[in-house]
Amino acid sequence: MSVKLDCQGLPCPQPVIKCKNAIESDNPSSIEAVVDNEAAKENVSRFMATKGYNVAVSQQGSLFTIKGTKSSTDAPAECEECVVMSDEELSRIGSKTLVFLDNEFLGKGDDTLGAKLMFNFLATLPELGETLWRIIMVNSAVKLSAAGNPCLEKLKDLEKSGVSILVCGTCLDHFGLLDKKEVGETTNMLDVVTSLQLASKVIKA
Repeated sequence: MSVKLDCQGLPCPQPVIKCKNAIESDNPSSIEAVVDNEAAKENVSRFMATKGYNVAVSQQGSLFTIKGTKSSTDAPAECEECVVMSDEELSRIGSKTLVFLDNEFLGKGDDTLGAKLMFNFLATLPELGETLWRIIMVNSAVKLSAAGNPCLEKLKDLEKSGVSILVCGTCLDHFGLLDKKEVGETTNMLDVVTSLQLASKVIKA
């Protein structure tokens, strides 16, 4: 089955929600969505990929057509030996700490000081160890992911270490930074809400 969706003019995260509903209800072998902005293109493409689709994007004028084709997956190999983990190991695996950033500065008062504090905060996050799961950036915090920001390298180091970083696409678009983002994945409000629900602990800086 093939599904085609017209998502022109829909605000974030409606294009993703339409794709989600179509995939959950029809489980199509291919799905095609037409959107009219970069943020929606990034979000829909990433969502399709997470659902096991091979994604191709084409552009005509101001419109983007995202086509997802279901990829075949091999059956998982049977394990030869099962290892029982300790309660401590299981607890560590199950712990998901999410850091929620909604400002490029840490604290209120002096922005120069706030920028230094944010740099130090990000530099210290690795101390959380394996429990650090995801960082979400909304509003002016998305500026931290842009080229030239002093915090960019710290975020890149965190991403390389396995930390998931999600950057609000609507916010990037608002600040004109969609093409300047150099770390993390462009995200939408559905991802934000779902991440907050899945996290075992949320740190708001």
